[in-house]
Amino acid sequence: MKFSDEEITGYKFWFLFLTRNNKMKNLFLSLIVIIGFNQNTYAQNSLQHYIKIAEQNSPLINKSKNDNKILSLDLKQIRSILSKPTINLEANVLFAPIISQDNKHDKLQLISEGANSYNGYDLSYSDGGQYQSFVSINQPLLNGSLSKLHKQKTDISTRLNDNTIKLTQHELEQLVRHQYILCLKAEKQAKLSNTLFLGLQKQLRIMNKLVENAIYKQTDLMLMQIEIRNYEIQYQQYRTEYRNSLSDLNLLCGIRDTSTVKIQDVHFELQTKADEQSPFLKKYELDSLRIQTDQMLFNQKYKPHLNVFANAGMNAVYQPSLKRFGMAVGANLSWNIFDGNQKKIEHSKSVIKLQILDFEKQNFINRNQIYKNKFLTQIQLIENSIKITKDQLEEYQKLMKVYSFELSQAQISIMDFKNLIRDISAKKQESLLLEMQKQALISSYNYWNF
Repeated sequence: MKFSDEEITGYKFWFLFLTRNNKMKNLFLSLIVIIGFNQNTYAQNSLQHYIKIAEQNSPLINKSKNDNKILSLDLKQIRSILSKPTINLEANVLFAPIISQDNKHDKLQLISEGANSYNGYDLSYSDGGQYQSFVSINQPLLNGSLSKLHKQKTDISTRLNDNTIKLTQHELEQLVRHQYILCLKAEKQAKLSNTLFLGLQKQLRIMNKLVENAIYKQTDLMLMQIEIRNYEIQYQQYRTEYRNSLSDLNLLCGIRDTSTVKIQDVHFELQTKADEQSPFLKKYELDSLRIQTDQMLFNQKYKPHLNVFANAGMNAVYQPSLKRFGMAVGANLSWNIFDGNQKKIEHSKSVIKLQILDFEKQNFINRNQIYKNKFLTQIQLIENSIKITKDQLEEYQKLMKVYSFELSQAQISIMDFKNLIRDISAKKQESLLLEMQKQALISSYNYWNF
């Protein structure tokens, strides 16, 4: 970008003027600070801004994500237990000293080599001692189907956590939207009161001239001033309500900032249902799969379980010796034949759980449709009310123009004009509340139509 010679000369003049004049320089810097402060103080935030922060600060979402990591580690641990050998280093030393009384002489023997008459543990029990030091290995077998079932259960639990994250995000969005609408309502009410306040001030200036010319009484002017003061108080009340609602919104989202910010307007629309399965219903499907998988895992205890083991090292009684180094190999088979019909009882429990789950699912589908029909009906009724209110406001605006002209001509009483202002204010507030209710109902419908 190039500047002309005249522009460069002008910039040089203002730069020298500001740098050489301390008062002007301080004023200039102060203006920059004030402008920057106002831009930060009245920054505009969108609904998506608050939803994003609420999701980032949600403990439930964070927990579900970490639960998936734990599930992955649990599966690795189970697979290791079911398929990999365990190797242990074992050592065991047992001393069983006796007092030998052979040959009618008492003699302490720390390591007995055999005695006929003695005091101490029976040698047939202790062998005079025991000395073990060996490495053992244990390898489970035939656990392939059990490992697959644990993998299946982990996959289902992971999908459940992912679905929980979606539902939590959806729930958070609804809560944030509701609080955001409350903030927006208070802000618009404050703006409406301020507009009426400024409009009455304009009429007050006209009345001042009419009072000076003795066309209106001083009491008429005082009545108008009182009415203006009422709208000023109303404006401050709505501003306080806005700050309180904004604080609640920040608390909900986990925002520590306490500055007053402006928020952007929103207009929700009815959303059509997505083609994919609703996360509400997907939860019931995944819960059903988890119950069935738990039943299959329970049935695994009725299948044969085989382990092979081996050890190598020293295993001796009496005195330890290099001659007692060796090894051993074996196998262990266990098979549950009868346990009091627990398998049948557990199966009956699973059937009941599935029946309960199906009943809850059908009940939710029914309630979900009732809620959506209710909100659609309310939205239609409110839209009719909004149309009627807008038509009334148009008539009021026409009447307001006539009253304003007649006021300037001193053709109407101040009381009539004041009553008209109050009626218009009430009707505008009614229209605003109806619009906010419509937005809240659309938000609620979209929540259930997820």
